[in-house]
Amino acid sequence: MTATNVNKKISFSDRARLLFKGILDPIGNFLNGLGIAPNTITLFGLLGTTVGAYVISQGQMTAGGFILLAFVLVDTVDGTMARLRGEPSDFGGFVDSVSDRYAELVTFGALIYYFLTQEHYAGVAASYLAAAGSVLVSYVRARAEGLGFNASVGMLTRFERYLVLIPLLVFNQPFWAAAIVAVLANLTALQRIYHVRAQGRQRIKESQNR
Repeated sequence: MTATNVNKKISFSDRARLLFKGILDPIGNFLNGLGIAPNTITLFGLLGTTVGAYVISQGQMTAGGFILLAFVLVDTVDGTMARLRGEPSDFGGFVDSVSDRYAELVTFGALIYYFLTQEHYAGVAASYLAAAGSVLVSYVRARAEGLGFNASVGMLTRFERYLVLIPLLVFNQPFWAAAIVAVLANLTALQRIYHVRAQGRQRIKESQNR
């Protein structure tokens, strides 16, 4: 057994993509027919998320939540477009991952700004920890996969983070949105670290038994 095969699981976001394939594929085909590149959709999604983040920073949580929802949905289409073109690329995946990190950071940055204007320092701390945890979840996976491990585990991937964040923003509960993501994202990062640790130990045992 290799390290990359230890407890490999399909993420909730992967299941969601399969579930909504019948909706995403026609949209992807339509946009491809217009000659729009997948990376253009990726950057458009980031731009829209930035607009939503600005609205959130001004204290308009419900409107900002709906804007985030709209552009998170837009961001699901780029991978579908690349797959339907038969040309998914490493660079396209790279652009998508980088734009996802920027989107999350600008969103939590907006919450930090809002809480600072309200002198709500618990909210500032929660938003900072949510941002740090969200980045760490992705970084741990990327670093692990670079070393040949699998780290596609954990309770709160990006898709689930938005499932927590957006409804709570829509219902004007920004503190709880940040606080729940802060706790669960960092727990997810720790889950991934522990998962990689187990694979590392397994790899050492295998090398010693050769």
